[in-house]
Amino acid sequence: MIRNVKPEDATAIADIYNHYTKNTIITFEEEEISESDMAERVKNVISDHLPWIVAESDGEILGYAYAAKWKSRSAYRYTVESTIYLEPDKVGHGVGSMLYKELISRVKQDNMHAIIGIIALPNPSSVSLHEKFGFKRVAYFKEVGTKFGKWIDVGTWQLLL
Repeated sequence: MIRNVKPEDATAIADIYNHYTKNTIITFEEEEISESDMAERVKNVISDHLPWIVAESDGEILGYAYAAKWKSRSAYRYTVESTIYLEPDKVGHGVGSMLYKELISRVKQDNMHAIIGIIALPNPSSVSLHEKFGFKRVAYFKEVGTKFGKWIDVGTWQLLL
């Protein structure tokens, strides 16, 4: 089931995110975040009237996706940045596709014009998910981040709605 995020989801969402923080280059965050920090992030997205959704099965959060402001200046108000994270054992099982399909639908309903996806590379699963939904790579930045003692490239994918 795909549904809107609830405040009580912050713990499960932080747990999912912290797995990627501790174990991967997918996020450039290097320190785990607390449940209260995640709750604040959720609140900020919701207060901007943008979607934050979760995939849930039998009371377990399988993953989440949201759209946040791309930039703060008013000229960017019809562009959002998408984010998606899944429980590690749910990658490749269709959960990400269900979440992204719903997220894109909601962003369209909000009359947005463009969605930006930023991907730390290599990340073939994320690249594949974005391109499945029509995102096109529009930028590639070499060695702009560092984590775990190595330089990381970043690509930007865009979907015009």
